[in-house]
Amino acid sequence: MIAVRLLEIGDLALLESVAPEVFDAPISPRWAAEFLADARHHLVVALEGDVVVGFASAVHYVHPDAAPQLFINQVGVAPTLQRHGIGTQLVQALFARGRELGCREAWLGTEHDNLAARGLYRALGGKEEEVVMVSFDLHDEALELHESADGNAR
Repeated sequence: MIAVRLLEIGDLALLESVAPEVFDAPISPRWAAEFLADARHHLVVALEGDVVVGFASAVHYVHPDAAPQLFINQVGVAPTLQRHGIGTQLVQALFARGRELGCREAWLGTEHDNLAARGLYRALGGKEEEVVMVSFDLHDEALELHESADGNAR
């Protein structure tokens, strides 16, 4: 039996037992504690007994001219349990949390060739849009902000 649960700050110990290949890397206790302590961060896990076999994380944010939105950052399920509806349950739990917080929209990004994820999101009613994602390596010494003559970053 799989149980889906929204974690709170006191649930940090649950992240000590995670099935292989659920997260991209080992859990950092420091970063996990910081994540769970931040009221804008949300982590839903799927538990098989006391082992985390899936997760979905999100952040809700506000903006001065828009209703709160929910950005779903990652979804992961142990390979042996994929395609059993766990990802659907995890994302739906985040949707419910977003609605509780007054979010009007949820969105996420995935790789174009991640057909399993894209299928999951379409099945949940998601609509794909053409976007351009830009990333910056903040540890790249060649990266620098250029300022225009008026002092604004460009």
